[in-house]
Amino acid sequence: MNRPAQKAVDAPRACFIAAGLDVLGERWALLALREMSLGVHRFDQIALNTGASRDILTGRLRTLESQGVIERVQYSERPPRYEYHLTTSGAEVAPILISLAAWSSTWMRDETPRASYRHSCGADLKPVVSCAECGEEFTPGSLMFGPLVSAAGSDPASDQ
Repeated sequence: MNRPAQKAVDAPRACFIAAGLDVLGERWALLALREMSLGVHRFDQIALNTGASRDILTGRLRTLESQGVIERVQYSERPPRYEYHLTTSGAEVAPILISLAAWSSTWMRDETPRASYRHSCGADLKPVVSCAECGEEFTPGSLMFGPLVSAAGSDPASDQ
């Protein structure tokens, strides 16, 4: 009897979360993006506000720039000085940061005072994830995997 070949059960699950973590999944990268989201663009101030050492921050900023998440903009010719600004891709990280802050404020309680994040109207931000089709809010039981999608956005099964 012929059996179909089995897929390896011990292979890691391929998903876009893993791909995003390759670029964003490090403390100093996320904190640098937080600073740029708050309007801080100069290296020294980003380093001060994040607590990152200069060499580590330089490496994270280079990675973010090479992946198109931020861009370096020269603001002084002599000496050459640069600011770091979010690209469209980088600006779309802000809701992730707000969601992480909301989770942390609920579950990582201790006596350390922390900043809260507010909308420009003054109200606290409440991250909400909803279905793009029906508008229903996400609940833990409503998450499931869809079909495999290539990084280019097409269904690899339909390419055959």
